Amino acid sequence: QVQLVESGGGLVQAGGSLRPSCAASGGSFSTYNMGWFRQAPGKEREFVAAISWSGGSTTYADSVKGRFTISRDNAKNTVYLQMNSLKPEDTAVYYCAADRYYYGLGFGYGYWGQGTQVTVSS
Repeated sequence: QVQLVESGGGLVQAGGSLRPSCAASGGSFSTYNMGWFRQAPGKEREFVAAISWSGGSTTYADSVKGRFTISRDNAKNTVYLQMNSLKPEDTAVYYCAADRYYYGLGFGYGYWGQGTQVTVSS
């Protein structure tokens, strides 16, 4: 059983940066594919970025490509989401997800965190 805890959200002005992180425990982190998703008020949860268990493969939603970077530190059991050039439309609760077998843009991840709020002011 994997537990995921996000942190590092907050309030930032448009054009600024944040780096939320997701700490994992209870499993072999280095064998899990990881993803970031977000959910804005009144909207459905959507895919943001994913990284394979080795870090050798990453994929991004078109809306964040070139601005966000997903990375992982297997020694620290942590995955990060570096968010640059933030826009008000990036405001959402950001969730991390993990799965040993699923990797991709969908909701096939078996484990989810509780989320961290990111608010971008204009």
